[in-house]
Amino acid sequence: MTALETTSVEQRRAAVAAEALSWLRTPYHHGQGVKGVGVDCAMLLVRTYAACGLVPPELDPRPYAFDWHLHRSDEVFLGWLQRHGRELPAEGPGAAGDVQVWRYGRCYSHGAVLLGDGRMVHALRALGQVTLGRLDEADLAGRPAKRFRVHGLAGGGQG
Repeated sequence: MTALETTSVEQRRAAVAAEALSWLRTPYHHGQGVKGVGVDCAMLLVRTYAACGLVPPELDPRPYAFDWHLHRSDEVFLGWLQRHGRELPAEGPGAAGDVQVWRYGRCYSHGAVLLGDGRMVHALRALGQVTLGRLDEADLAGRPAKRFRVHGLAGGGQG
């Protein structure tokens, strides 16, 4: 029996939230995924869920161009999320450990780990670091959004 199988859904959700919070103030750096050194929003998601045993540790969507979302319709986030989770309604504060992605440019290209109370952790280029934010932030509130629950976090909470 694995550690994942012996923990409750609530413990796994708390572990995801704690892992995401441990990345706070890591500088934003496109295509990187090293805590305290540099990370972008995609690799923040990958590293957080891999550290919690919810996605394979070898999962790596890189390389992707810095401005791919402006020129291409490739759904990098959605492909990963559809393989490793299930879509939920993107309404309300969300449950701890869920993922929300927003459309920037031509595709869904910004993602965050939800903390369950309307707050989220995300690597935001405009602020230059991983930061604690809110789902109702002005820049995100009007954008199309999708929400996903990563396999292994089923039960409890929303969805």
